[in-house]
Amino acid sequence: MANKKERTLVIIKPDGVQRGLIGEVIQRYERTGLKLVGLKMVIVDEALAEKHYLVDPEWKRKSGQKTIDSYLKKGLTPPSDDPEKVGDITLGKLRKFMTSGPVVAMVWQGMHAVGVVRKITGGTEPLTSDVGTIRGDFTVDSYEVSDEDNRATRNIVHASGSAEEAEKEILLWFKPEELLSYRLVGDAILYDVNLDGILE
Repeated sequence: MANKKERTLVIIKPDGVQRGLIGEVIQRYERTGLKLVGLKMVIVDEALAEKHYLVDPEWKRKSGQKTIDSYLKKGLTPPSDDPEKVGDITLGKLRKFMTSGPVVAMVWQGMHAVGVVRKITGGTEPLTSDVGTIRGDFTVDSYEVSDEDNRATRNIVHASGSAEEAEKEILLWFKPEELLSYRLVGDAILYDVNLDGILE
């Protein structure tokens, strides 16, 4: 039963809000059968932005190493060979981006919520995201251009990377009383073992 009630955090970032994509993004997740159990519009301060990315204590190092590897793969020289320093640079860009305008924070619940949301959202870099995903369909940004412009990649949405990460992020963005528990009529089709009672 646990994975049927799995929860994940989604944030429509400032670029998604400014481009009027809130309804489109919500519709994409809603059509899968996931249930929206928390929703708020927020202007993020620097402290919350930083806490959000550092919810994983290893984030800075991992993010920095990923960036270094990406530079080397393209035959470019990374800004530093120290993953922590590169992670700090990335964090600064993300902090600036996430505090640049309002965001919409949401909690989605349902079977395999983390995986389903990530599949619909697409890969982190819009340029290489599949057609049919939010990032692949609605933006043209890339790591290359965002690096040249010295800014965060504008990829519309943040989606939790794992169930464990989602739990920590949800606690950061929502109070327990802000998350609703209710039943949708469609829940029976998705979760009940038998479809008894459909025929009159």
